[in-house]
Parts: sequence; C-alpha cells; structure tokens
Amino acid sequence: MKATEIRALSVEELDKKLVELKKDLFNLRLQNATNQLDNPSKINDVKKDIARVKTIIREKLSASSAD
Repeated sequence: MKATEIRALSVEELDKKLVELKKDLFNLRLQNATNQLDNPSKINDVKKDIARVKTIIREKLSASSAD
C-alpha cells in the first residue's frame, strides 16, 4: 500500500486498516512459525504498512490539533 493511498483515508478508516494489518501480521507470523509461509518478505511489507498508517494517523491528528 502506498502512502498516497493511505493519505486519502480518514482517521477512522486508518484505525480500521491498522487493526486489519495487525491481524495480517499475526497470521503471517503464525504461518512462519509453522513453516507454512511461502514468502517471508511479506512480514516486512506488512510491518512497513503498519508504520506508514501509524505515521499518517499521527500527522493527521497533530494537524487537526494545531488548527
């Protein structure tokens, strides 16, 4: 997911997306632990998406409180 796609979402939608990504990360880690994960680099991709979402949520909240 690209940052431009994430910036188009509202804070509520970003919160939902964050919960979804955390569930995905949990499932990927579980698959990795049981040797069922085909592509281990997916874990890093999901971690980066989580970081992007958290960063943009923080930016939006600080921008709204600064106004």
